[in-house]
Amino acid sequence: MPSAAERTRTLVQSTCSAVLIVPGAEAFGSDRLMPEARSVGPDGEVFLLFPADAPAVRAATHAQDDELPAVLELTDVAPVSVPHRIRGRAWISGWLTSLPGHAGPGRMMLRLEVGEASVDDLWGAAKVDPEAFAQAAPDPLVSHETELLQHLHAAHGPQVRELGTLLGDRAARGTAVRDVVPLALDRFGLRIRFSDGAGHCFDTRFDFPEPVRDVSELRRAMHRLFEAAQH
Repeated sequence: MPSAAERTRTLVQSTCSAVLIVPGAEAFGSDRLMPEARSVGPDGEVFLLFPADAPAVRAATHAQDDELPAVLELTDVAPVSVPHRIRGRAWISGWLTSLPGHAGPGRMMLRLEVGEASVDDLWGAAKVDPEAFAQAAPDPLVSHETELLQHLHAAHGPQVRELGTLLGDRAARGTAVRDVVPLALDRFGLRIRFSDGAGHCFDTRFDFPEPVRDVSELRRAMHRLFEAAQH
């Protein structure tokens, strides 16, 4: 399974929503606190792009040499419709500084030096060491996951449902399955949510024989998974 640091790094470099919480800026509303872009630097620092007049930019500019505490909160929502749609959250707290000249006109780049991090997702809850975060790599499928899950759901619904045959006795669990939806996809496997349509559900992971490195290897792994369900 992916480490907590890898999962957190994946969320930061995914398209999930993010809000930067800065003391005194909460009153401006979450839409003013959402970075336009974010990335991770070589030392694990998180770079956040904001409009030059954003509250976080003003706070970081006024702080100057003082250490301005801030928390980047990420919320990961499943890209397909399922019960209990939030897949996970991550929090990265640290110190914020502005980087004049590192963004285009009307924009400002902010740097968040990571002090603490934590994640609470489908794998569980865990603290993340800043050094581990800096050294971790995001999942290789992160930029494709949304499109792949939506494609699986729309074009391969019957095949996804057939995977339930691989569960054997586990399929019951007190849930009369009505909906079978692909919930999450990473290099290690596919997670599916089985539900009865009334809010009762359970998740099952289908692990690949070995981790995939790209979409090409993923297609082969999915093909083998679907084949196994047909026998």
